[in-house]
Amino acid sequence: MKKEISVIISTYNSPEWLQKVLWGYNTQNYRNFELILADDGSKQPTFDLIEQMKKEVFYPIIHVWHEDNGFQKSQILNKAIEACTTDYILMSDGDCIPRPDFVEQHIKYREENHFLSGGYHKLPMNLSKMITKGDIYSNRCFDLFWLKKHGMKTSFKNLKVYAKGWFSDILNFLTPTTPSWNGHNSSGWKRDIVAINGFDERMQYGGQDRELGERLVNYGIKPKQIRYSTVCLHLDHPRGYATKESIDKNKNIRKETRTEKKKWTPYGIVKS
Repeated sequence: MKKEISVIISTYNSPEWLQKVLWGYNTQNYRNFELILADDGSKQPTFDLIEQMKKEVFYPIIHVWHEDNGFQKSQILNKAIEACTTDYILMSDGDCIPRPDFVEQHIKYREENHFLSGGYHKLPMNLSKMITKGDIYSNRCFDLFWLKKHGMKTSFKNLKVYAKGWFSDILNFLTPTTPSWNGHNSSGWKRDIVAINGFDERMQYGGQDRELGERLVNYGIKPKQIRYSTVCLHLDHPRGYATKESIDKNKNIRKETRTEKKKWTPYGIVKS
C-alpha cells in the first residue's frame, strides 16, 4: 500500500532521545506513514539504534545521513524532503515524543493551499530522562496527573497535553500566537515546499524553519493554527550549537525574506 504521509524527523547524536521518539511513532493510531530520519552526521550509536528499531516498529524507516560538518540541519532536511515518497510531509524533531493521535490529526486538518502549525509541550530534564518505553507505550507520559506527580509545574500551557476534540479547536481559535512553520511540529504539501526550493542552506541554528514558513506565505500558502490539536512532548537538551553569529545571520536572512516578499531561495534543494 502506498504511504499517505511522510514524517521527517531530524536528529544528531542523541540516540537515547531518538529511541523514545521512535517508540512514540510506534503508538500512532494512524499507521499509513513512512518515517524519514534527517541525520546531520550522527556517529555509530545512532546507526546501531536505527537497525535495532527497524526490527521493532511497524513503519518503514529511511535513514538520510551526511558527514558531520557542524550544524547543517537545513541541508539534511532538504535531502530528506527529496527522499519522501508521498505528497504530504510532516516535520518534527528527534527530541519530540508524539501523542498517539499526532499523525492522525495532521491528516485530519490538512488542506489544499495551507500548511499546519503545531506546538509542543516542553519537559524539564528530570522528566525527559525519566520517561521509559512503558510510559510511552501505555500513554502515561501524556497523562497530566502523572506528569505533575513527577515534577511538572502547573501552567496554562499544560492544556496542550490533554486537549482534544472541540476543546482543542476552541483553544486553537483563541490562541494569540501567529501560526508559523515550526520545525518540531508542522506539515504541508511536498509540492508547495519544493516550489519554494525547501530550506535556505545558508541558515544554521535559529529560525530556518520560520523562514521556510515565511516564504510559503509569500508563495500564497496560508498557515493554519493547530497547536492544541497536535501534541508532542519536547525532551530537554543542551543547545551548544546556538551562537550569536548564526542567530544574527539568520535574522538578517529572515528580514530580507519578509521585506522583499521572497518565495524562492537559490540556496535550497536546487542550487542556482
